[in-house]
Amino acid sequence: MSNSRMGSWLIDRRHLLRAAGTSIALPYLECMVPLNAAPQQTETPRRSAFIYLANGVHSLNYQITKAGRDYEFSRSLKPLEKHREVLTPISGLHHPGALSHHHNCISVWLTGGKLGPADRNTISVDQKMAELTAQHTRYASLEIALTQGALSWTADGVQLPAQRRCSEIFAALFEAPKGGTAAQRRALRRKASVLDDNLAEVRRLEQKMGTADRGRLDQYLSSVREAEIRTRRADAWLDTPLPEISDSDRKRTNRDVPQTQAGDYFRTVYDLILLAFQTDVTRVATFSLGGEGDAFSIPEIGITESRHQLSHHGGDAGYMEKLTKYDTFAIEQFSYFLTRLAETNDLNGRPMLGSTMSLFGSGMSYGHSHGNANLPLVLAGGSDLGLKHGSHLDFNQGHFGGYQLDKPGEHYALCSRPANSEAHMSNLLLLMAQRMGVEADSFGDSNRAVEL
Repeated sequence: MSNSRMGSWLIDRRHLLRAAGTSIALPYLECMVPLNAAPQQTETPRRSAFIYLANGVHSLNYQITKAGRDYEFSRSLKPLEKHREVLTPISGLHHPGALSHHHNCISVWLTGGKLGPADRNTISVDQKMAELTAQHTRYASLEIALTQGALSWTADGVQLPAQRRCSEIFAALFEAPKGGTAAQRRALRRKASVLDDNLAEVRRLEQKMGTADRGRLDQYLSSVREAEIRTRRADAWLDTPLPEISDSDRKRTNRDVPQTQAGDYFRTVYDLILLAFQTDVTRVATFSLGGEGDAFSIPEIGITESRHQLSHHGGDAGYMEKLTKYDTFAIEQFSYFLTRLAETNDLNGRPMLGSTMSLFGSGMSYGHSHGNANLPLVLAGGSDLGLKHGSHLDFNQGHFGGYQLDKPGEHYALCSRPANSEAHMSNLLLLMAQRMGVEADSFGDSNRAVEL
């Protein structure tokens, strides 16, 4: 890219958003650096994927009861047994900020924030990672969700929008804009102009606003700032060639799959994330399998009820059995993702699973009682980043009288009240951030990084 071209999109460090009588200074952003000035990549890229399962699990059939290397996989986790040496089931972690606000479980899963009625969320760990990795990639991160609401939150507490249709995700990542680069650049700059007009309108309205409206205005300005950053970033990358996609990969991922074919849909999304990582268009991805109140059914395996309905089973044995079947099905698809990462080589000729961390789990443990202690979590991959797998990491051990799966009432209490109050999930998120190269001593409500 020529210096003259750079001048048309480069953002100055002093660039300000002016609205509502105030000025907002943009932080240092990857799109402030000319693309050909980014450091040359000499190491294999580090990547992270986060997969969320709503409403917890049927914990009696999920819980592993023995810590250390000699554990046995539970019924629900059995599909992961072939990946034993490259993953770690984790028990006993919790998010203190979510314990009294169960509907916020999905919102704080990657942030470790505390969301009361007047609180704003904090940055999610994937976006903290993206601050570091985005200078190398076309997209800072990839957000996918079956239903409304992504797992990702910006530093200003703005929830990022998520994509849903596989063909649209493929087109956004790998296809040239319709009408060519010039037309796309005009469209992006029209969008930037609209954002400027919106800010001007806010400035005129500010003097008439009360305290409550000023708070909403602040949230709006954060959203506008995020939209402007993404718009300018897209403009900056227009002249960089898209990666070439093989016919087999295109056939595998560039298609729409009805969500009534959940397994095919899940696997297609996982293939899209893999392809995005393999082509280095992004290094951070999130995938939500639905929200707490709207996770969908899986008719292909005989489940016509929603996951929310099954998790709030009222002790019905049939529903509990179906919930276990749903859990196992979702974990089977996650196992497929790990298999694909293991069989796909990275730049150094080693399996991508070694340089890719993937966290699967939920912000709730037992949906029927809205229990959000003892969160179901599995961390896989990242061996090349220094993670040592092969054991069940159990933070409950030594803090309670043992798992009592034959006494459901007592076991469910463990899912509602943490046995180890110091075992915060943010400690795990801090570890993952550090292994991605983020220089941080804390994240969210962490008190120390998990040792793994």
